[in-house]
Amino acid sequence: MDFAPDQRTQDLTARAREFIAGHVLPAEPELEQELAAGKEFWGAPPVIHDLRARARDAGLWNLFLPGEHGAGLSQLQYAPVAELTGYSPQLAPVAMNCAAPDSGNMEILNEFGTAAQQEEWLHPLLEARIRSAFCMTEPGVASSDASQIRTRIQRDGGDWVITGRKWWSTGAMSPDARLLIVMGVTDPEAPRHRQQSMVLVPRDAPGVQIVRPLTVFGYDDRDHGGHAEIAFDEVRVPADAILQGPGEGFAIAQARLGPGRIHHCMRALGMAERALDLVRERASARSTFGRKLADQGVLREWGAEARIQIEALRLLVLKTAWLMDTVGNRAAMTEIQAIKIAVPRAVQAVLDRAIQVFGAAGVSSDVPLAALWAGSRALRLADGPDEVHLSSLGRAEFRRPPVL
Repeated sequence: MDFAPDQRTQDLTARAREFIAGHVLPAEPELEQELAAGKEFWGAPPVIHDLRARARDAGLWNLFLPGEHGAGLSQLQYAPVAELTGYSPQLAPVAMNCAAPDSGNMEILNEFGTAAQQEEWLHPLLEARIRSAFCMTEPGVASSDASQIRTRIQRDGGDWVITGRKWWSTGAMSPDARLLIVMGVTDPEAPRHRQQSMVLVPRDAPGVQIVRPLTVFGYDDRDHGGHAEIAFDEVRVPADAILQGPGEGFAIAQARLGPGRIHHCMRALGMAERALDLVRERASARSTFGRKLADQGVLREWGAEARIQIEALRLLVLKTAWLMDTVGNRAAMTEIQAIKIAVPRAVQAVLDRAIQVFGAAGVSSDVPLAALWAGSRALRLADGPDEVHLSSLGRAEFRRPPVL
């Protein structure tokens, strides 16, 4: 395993660092002002449009997507760039058109979409002319078990008819979210993992109702289009709106979630590094009981522990990326599950201690720590809760052959 960045990775990382330090971080106060001024505004604030133009000019666009439609980077090449975007998760990913759920939806369309589906939906997403949402989780069932999904997708002549309710559909509050990728049951009598399918649903299709926005620890995430609960009341789409075909929904979801999980972890490491940057600045400038915080033994020990955790987990993320590149997502599943469990937990702990260093300021909006903590805590549920991954990883562990 060789994790040394090649020349292209070094060039992109340098450009991303310059872009984020020079344009993204200074734009964070402007974003807050624009969001505060538009209380009912769910579209992309003007500052995001400006940053997108700068990112495209800098060649920092669609870097997450392999193949002809994207930048052609491997997971290993993308990792250090994705980590840098974690310094400003509100702005950097969306500015570089690498934000979830659009990134995962573009991966689905890139891998499974027909030429016509790609022309209608993928190309506008690649150009950030539209946004999208992924509608899988449901309020009425334990959606960590995809076989429990109850939304029905039934064939009626030349149409598919969708009836059900989804929630935590990230991005769907935005009027720019023109596409909803909906997972539902097409054949309840089929084998467990062949019952579900995915269909492409225009947001303005008759019968689609945005019920309400949802918040994460009080944050509405308007910069990312929010999170919505959506009702589908006999929504009709043509037969060719299905992805791959009936019964392929579970396999498509698994293909989508692998890259999504590692990209979340890459960005989360950047969130932890941002927290440590803020702590070092605070600890060098602040004194208690006649000594700088940086000279307090408890803070030094915490800083050392945080550095050990970040470095160890970065190596595991890079190993996972290397495996995904060399042997494929399925063969890397153990490592994908491991980082999905370990990284958000560790980053949440780093952020929690950083908040403690900042005292009352840490829980305010004057510094980004509280918002970063909320995001890292939510990652322990997004794309599968810790407990599901732990159970699966433990099952695989007890099937391992002996080392000797």
